[in-house]
Amino acid sequence: MARLASLLALFGALAVCSPAVAVDRYVPMKAPPGPGPAKYDRVWVQQLGPARAEQVVVLVPGTQGGAGSMTPVARDIVARVRRTQVWILDRRQQAFEDTAVFERRDPDEVYDHYLGFRYRRVLGEDVPFVANWGLSTQLRDLRMVVRRAARGGRGVILGGHSAGASTAVAYAAWDFGGRAGWRDLDGLVLIDGGLLGSFAEADARRARRELADIRSGDVFLDLLGLGIPEVAGVFVQVGALFAYERPDAPSTLQEYPPLPEAFKPPVRATNEALLGYALDASTSPLALVRISAGSLAGSGDPRPWQDGEITPIRRFARAFAANDPNAAEWYYPRRLLLDIDAANDLRMNRAARLLGLRLRHGREIPVPLYAYSTALTRGRVARGARRLVRFSRIEEFAIVDDRGSSHLDPVVAAPRRNDFLKSVVPFLRRVRSR
Repeated sequence: MARLASLLALFGALAVCSPAVAVDRYVPMKAPPGPGPAKYDRVWVQQLGPARAEQVVVLVPGTQGGAGSMTPVARDIVARVRRTQVWILDRRQQAFEDTAVFERRDPDEVYDHYLGFRYRRVLGEDVPFVANWGLSTQLRDLRMVVRRAARGGRGVILGGHSAGASTAVAYAAWDFGGRAGWRDLDGLVLIDGGLLGSFAEADARRARRELADIRSGDVFLDLLGLGIPEVAGVFVQVGALFAYERPDAPSTLQEYPPLPEAFKPPVRATNEALLGYALDASTSPLALVRISAGSLAGSGDPRPWQDGEITPIRRFARAFAANDPNAAEWYYPRRLLLDIDAANDLRMNRAARLLGLRLRHGREIPVPLYAYSTALTRGRVARGARRLVRFSRIEEFAIVDDRGSSHLDPVVAAPRRNDFLKSVVPFLRRVRSR
């Protein structure tokens, strides 16, 4: 009995001395009313970090990116920056995804259901209100998340990846009923994205042309050009699940005719090798989803994948095979991409006025800035960040131009080789200490 009492006392002391319970949850949040039925007025947020946080880093995924795409680096950040949570936004269009069969984690069942096109599809003509899901709608949703993150006096740093970084800059410059967006923020973190020349610009002529096309019913971005907008997200999630659950088996997707030949290795490959070949910077036809992962091995039948670069393919497969949150957004509104491109110069030009943007406070932005540029934009993100510093009142900034990493590497690379992680952590610590 005496020994049992001693053990209970020890466990009690450990409980008292243990750190606060960590937050690790994926939660829905009510969003402000937007175009379309009220049932779509919600977003989802992946929340990670210590329960007692002093600051929250709110991150916005890029084009056709889900919260799961940024979860790996979010976990790395909260492990290295004290009293900091990371919240990752999943936009309202996540409600369109029929991902229930992915929850069962059975690759064969997933293959039959999704690549047999048995899932519930959403067609543009069935959701015409998505033609108005642009920056105005997204920023109202995002502001609700930012203000929720700020409760209890916590500081909020807003950032994003790719077009999500552009969204963060637009938020800072946005006029919310007479209040500048930057007033909600303590800093900006731009991961291979931004405005002021980081990506393409939409002038008034392009805005009119695309707006008419979008309003005709062509509301979703079709990344692969196959006439099935969601198929890019479906393919990558199916491929990642096979690669994660059956990495060494002969590739199932390699024998799937609708998968474009450009994504298939020239030799019979494993599930893991097909995923690596389809996404590695040296072989992938899609710049927006490239990683620096390695190469096909020199021999073997089926041919395996050989790691050796920044992002281990298994780490990528784990992230992109996940659900709640998943990593690839299936349905991305073309209007949102058009608005982001029209916001490029942070001014109320003709395109911005035509699209109803509210970019009235860009020159006032005073908050600390961090920006990371990869090989995708060949320095344009870094140059755009420097222009933002000159354009605004930003005095504290850190800009990293890393041509050795690919577009997705900053959010999925192995921590010991992730130069984004190594350079953003000191920035986040400095902002927290203030």
